[in-house]
Amino acid sequence: MAPFRLEGRKAVITGAASGIGAALASALAMRGCNLALADIDEPGLATVAARLAQSGLRVTHMKVDVASLHDIEAFAATIERDHTGADLLFNNAGVALAGSFEEIAIEDFEWLIAVNFLGVVRMTRALLPMLRRAEESRIVNVSSLFGIIAPAGQTAYAASKFAVRGFSDALRHELRGSGVGVTTVHPGGVRTNIARRAIGRQQLPTAQRDSAIKRSERLLRMAPEKAAETILRAVEQRKPRVLVGADAKIAALVERLAPANYWSLLGGRN
Repeated sequence: MAPFRLEGRKAVITGAASGIGAALASALAMRGCNLALADIDEPGLATVAARLAQSGLRVTHMKVDVASLHDIEAFAATIERDHTGADLLFNNAGVALAGSFEEIAIEDFEWLIAVNFLGVVRMTRALLPMLRRAEESRIVNVSSLFGIIAPAGQTAYAASKFAVRGFSDALRHELRGSGVGVTTVHPGGVRTNIARRAIGRQQLPTAQRDSAIKRSERLLRMAPEKAAETILRAVEQRKPRVLVGADAKIAALVERLAPANYWSLLGGRN
């Protein structure tokens, strides 16, 4: 099968103001893609969009809270108006929470699910008619290493990312034979702000919060630019799944070999 050609495509990216989303936007621009960018961080998003617009490509951006159905529907209408459709959808926006199931508030748990899972579902539903109109198109849903393994202290995040994985797999099967493909992405430790923002959201003493941030950031080794290139190579190769980083590949292997007790083999503690 021929590679999926990216040049000249219309790409939609959520969570595009920083991290993997911003790196994807830059890498797609280098490949000649027009971009529709979304993020709740409006100043950061505007900075990314202004930089990429200098390439002469069509780059539009809109403040979008992916937990809001109204925002998603407005974004879809804007894409239709300004780009007359879409060929690529990168559902990248996501949030995290620090703490065990009993520590985090149920409202925060539900908020995370609304962003990480329902945001993917609603954005996909809103843009799928446009993607079907294209000669060929692709949906790229960013799950996580924690959509393969489920560590203690990650009940909300793992639940949302396992849900993204299941949704993506089922949707891929439903769309088989159409021109719409689905790629599920499982990044390991990528240097983004998600851990810092998660811990910062919690009501922790300053010393405890700073220590937790440092521990988390030691595990985030891969540059977002390298992660973006790995993802785009997988899209070009029409892969259904991509593991990003050695940590994701190792953990996925251990989980496959020991699905019931992988956590203890990986050195996890309750």
